[in-house]
Amino acid sequence: MLYISGIEKRFGGRVVLSAVSLQIESGEYVAIVGESGVGKSTLLNIIAGLEPPDAGEVRFENLNMGALDDDARTLLRRDKFGFVFQAFHVLPHLTVLQNVALPLLLRGQEKMTMEAKARQTIASVGLAGREDSMPRELSGGELQRVAIARALVGEPKLVLADEPTGNLDQENARQVLALLRDQVKAHGAAGILVTHSEAAAATCDRRYRLTAEGLSPLG
Repeated sequence: MLYISGIEKRFGGRVVLSAVSLQIESGEYVAIVGESGVGKSTLLNIIAGLEPPDAGEVRFENLNMGALDDDARTLLRRDKFGFVFQAFHVLPHLTVLQNVALPLLLRGQEKMTMEAKARQTIASVGLAGREDSMPRELSGGELQRVAIARALVGEPKLVLADEPTGNLDQENARQVLALLRDQVKAHGAAGILVTHSEAAAATCDRRYRLTAEGLSPLG
């Protein structure tokens, strides 16, 4: 499904990514561990087509991301990718239901179908009954559950999670990590979790460490 080959990226004279290669199939959940500033978020941006590599290529479902124009990459992200971030990025002026339904709204789905799918996904992350709540009424753990539901409501083929528990306490982090893994698996998606935490990475099927020299497997 996802093939990353020989990715390199420099900012100025500094090498951020070097010879990064990875292959992920549907149903696999993979962790990439690294310290702050090592290039984890940059790698996710390259995978998502948000910025180009200096060398190498990313292929998703046999599409070369570098060969697509901006519009094609935008549509691919909208229809096939789901994103979960450290900063929840839940829109404060929308209800839980409206936040989760937003990706479906952007696809132009009919309102009743869109709302039914959003309610089902909200229930799957343990927030049934909170559909009309505003973000200010939710805890950090609940906000991240909303973010996970929003990422998964469109049944993406690839889920990219960037330090999704960085703003959570230990117990909420544990719950969110288990939920994210279970939901990725339930949807049959491929998932990439980037994190500085080896404990978080332990929830994944495969684990790699990212350094300036590339990716290496973690035991």
